[in-house]
Parts: sequence; structure tokens; C-alpha cells
Amino acid sequence: MTSLKKVLYTARAHTRGGREGASRTDDGRLSVTLSPPGTAGNGTNPEQLFAVGWSACFLSAMQLVARKMKVAFPADTADDVEVDLCLTGDAFSLQARHTVRLPGVEPDIARAIVDAAHQTCPYSKATHGNIEVVTNVIT
Repeated sequence: MTSLKKVLYTARAHTRGGREGASRTDDGRLSVTLSPPGTAGNGTNPEQLFAVGWSACFLSAMQLVARKMKVAFPADTADDVEVDLCLTGDAFSLQARHTVRLPGVEPDIARAIVDAAHQTCPYSKATHGNIEVVTNVIT
């Protein structure tokens, strides 16, 4: 692990009951009931929470990259993230797909923004080389 120069923010969550429990942040801004994926439960699951967090962070990274490249960032840009919970033998893993929509941006420039955003986004950096990630770009 590399040494941190400056901690910008620390998220704190408390979870009880695992995939069939509940989780909340220390500031009370997020409180969720958890249910296993694919069940009739009323809660969300860690894979959905991961997908939401990653897509929000990744869009912000794309905005930053576009600004540095002096490229107008379309207001209707979107990132649809799918996170799969996989089982190989008795080992669990994740894999993910991003479908990024950058309407009106030249395909080469859109791809450059997305590739650079993967080098900027903390979620992308954390998963790089650890899980299979496919990114599709639609302009």
C-alpha cells in the first residue's frame, strides 16, 4: 500500500447481519436494509451499492479529465455499471461492465476521456488487475 499524503475524506459504515442485515453510515445520511442478490427481500445488496458508488465516482473522474483536456462535457453523459457476483468452484469474485454515453463527443476523444478516467477514479484503480472490467463507449 502506498503512503497517503493527505486524507480527503473517510467514510464510516456499521453493518450487522451481513447480506441479510442492515448498514448505516456514522453521520446517518445513508441507512439501508440488505438482502441477498436475486431474492425477494426488500433491501439492496453490496453489488448494487458498489455499482452506484463506482458509476458516480467514474463520472466525476470523466468530468475532471474532460476539463483538463479542454473538452466540453455533455450534461447528459451517463455511466451504466453492471457488477456481477460470480462463483468459480467455491470461490466468489466480481466482474463489471461500464456502458458510458458521451453524446456528441468524437469517438476517439470519448475513448481517451474514458481511458484516462480509469487511471483517475479510485474505484477503477482499486479494481484494476483484480477483476475483469469491460468498458463500452457510446457517442
